[in-house]
Amino acid sequence: MNGDFNELVEYLDGKFGKIDEQFRALPDIFVTKDEFNGAIESLSTKEEFNKLMNAVDAYATKAEAFFQELVMLSHKVDRHEKWLLQIAEKLGIKLEY
Repeated sequence: MNGDFNELVEYLDGKFGKIDEQFRALPDIFVTKDEFNGAIESLSTKEEFNKLMNAVDAYATKAEAFFQELVMLSHKVDRHEKWLLQIAEKLGIKLEY
């Protein structure tokens, strides 16, 4: 009967050993209070975030103005092309693309 208990003790010892290993791994999974505080300090402040947003907004405004100018320029080129085609037709010139 004593041998039966030895097998049970060895089995339970193995199981508890695995549980012990998992608990020892917990500090690697979770951050410590100091690590958490360090991460909070390294985050951007609201002021820095606002500066970044203002820079992005300024860039977006400039990009929008550029795209509007590009559309206007495209319409101007289309208008000039139309005029050239009209002039070529009146002069009897066949334009090739």
